[in-house]
Amino acid sequence: MHLIRRLLTFYVCSFLLPLTPALAQQPRPWETGMQPAFSPVKQQIISLHTELMWIITLITVFVAGLLLWVCYRYSAKRNPTPTQTSHNTVLEVAWTVLPVLILVIIAVPSFQLVYYEDRTVDPDLTIKVTGHQWYWEYTYPEKGPIDFQSYIVPEDQLKPGQLRLLDVDNQLVLPVGKKVRILTTSGDVIHSFFIPSLGVQRYAIPGRTIETWVEITQPGDYYGECNQICGTNHSQMPISIHAIPAAEFDTWLTSAKTKYSQGTLSPNIRFAEATH
Repeated sequence: MHLIRRLLTFYVCSFLLPLTPALAQQPRPWETGMQPAFSPVKQQIISLHTELMWIITLITVFVAGLLLWVCYRYSAKRNPTPTQTSHNTVLEVAWTVLPVLILVIIAVPSFQLVYYEDRTVDPDLTIKVTGHQWYWEYTYPEKGPIDFQSYIVPEDQLKPGQLRLLDVDNQLVLPVGKKVRILTTSGDVIHSFFIPSLGVQRYAIPGRTIETWVEITQPGDYYGECNQICGTNHSQMPISIHAIPAAEFDTWLTSAKTKYSQGTLSPNIRFAEATH
């Protein structure tokens, strides 16, 4: 009964969560599905996932039913003298053409989503994300000399309410309702910039700049991590995005130009260097 109550609580919360403000989007206990969508790209990802689940479910039910029917109809008791069939042209054409049609049905929306999340037209803001072992560097090239590093908050320095392995000292601040172009690269090895609830995932590769975009729909804190194994402290590269209304973002930009104009080093740089 205790397990059933927990499962019912999870599904009720999963239904109600998208209807509430995005306070803090992070992995949650007993989460069996994807995190709720707070960007158009994530909404498209969930839609494609739902379509694929229906297709997979129908195929599974059909194949399972066919196997049960064959086991019943052609059992040794009901069919003591089996027929010898060398080939069946109609059947062979059917099991070749139908899978091809199913793959086409899957491929069309898949390619549409790939191109949709690849880049945006006329973005309102561009940020550059650089992965390092083992921290992130954020630059706002169009908004003046704003460049800063974002390090994990060590476990022994966590403040009440901060999340273990997810909170950082300097959050990436983005405006709500604006199209943000994200350019990813790396200063050393391959990393991956991944925020599940925003549908953002792009490799950060040395010597290359890769583009994607996001439009956050609600204010809040959004968490992610580097999900490309990049060395000893791969697990020490969380991503924390603080989304605020556009007017507040303009105010933040003014203060950030002073605070981060020289590429302010994080107070946790000693922690990163000690664990390098």
